[in-house]
Amino acid sequence: MKVVLFCGGYGMRMRNGTASDVPKPMQMVGPRPLIWHVMRYYAHFGHTEFILCLGYGAHHIKDFFLNYEETTSNDFVLRGGKAELLSTDISDWSITFVQTGIESAIGERLRRVRHHLDGDEMFLANYADVLTDAPLPDIIERFSTSDAGASMMVVPPQSSFHCVEMDEGGMVGSITAVSEMPLWENGGYFVLRQEIFDHIPENGDLVADGCGELAKRGRLLAYPYRGFWKPTDTVKERAALDEAYARGDRPWALWENGREVARTA
Repeated sequence: MKVVLFCGGYGMRMRNGTASDVPKPMQMVGPRPLIWHVMRYYAHFGHTEFILCLGYGAHHIKDFFLNYEETTSNDFVLRGGKAELLSTDISDWSITFVQTGIESAIGERLRRVRHHLDGDEMFLANYADVLTDAPLPDIIERFSTSDAGASMMVVPPQSSFHCVEMDEGGMVGSITAVSEMPLWENGGYFVLRQEIFDHIPENGDLVADGCGELAKRGRLLAYPYRGFWKPTDTVKERAALDEAYARGDRPWALWENGREVARTA
């Protein structure tokens, strides 16, 4: 199944004044950028046909793959001055690079690669900046056996804020952590059918327009997941993942030692 990755946004909250022209999916976690970790996750489950929706900082992404160095994350033997790989990451990957505009909304980026999805009843999509260990085969199976037009993984709120309930006089009745409320947020992992294109207007949004319209029609399926899921919306969040990688705490790296995650109920 093809995987569409949205990697053309500015990623404003990731900027720290040192590499402001580097798009968020190219921020490093260990020796590889975020986008590589996301792609490696999909490849682990056999999905190796990628369509990259490029925009801001596209040259960074192109250069990374055009000059890809396999020895960074694979064992090898140096013989006669040449590296002989003992394993490989991307030799069986197909990567299509498409410039989808600097200012384009996510939905418009998807529209602009539609011709690369002709003949594909279903396909996968991702923001390319969120890591998880969710059981992808289960997500796909639940969607494929439904009649929904799209599926999105949903996760508990990650915010540390508290919600305050008060009366008309301003007296507080309760204070509840957002994470403890019966709420879910978009997890950024999608399984889509061609029908999604019928509900995304020009320069429209994938979630607000496409998924929103499907929800109104009762054709949007949610996949609730309470396992490992980490966004990288801020420098702090990205740094935390980098530190976790350094100490060997990598729940998302299912390809290491062939690990799998149990299906949800």
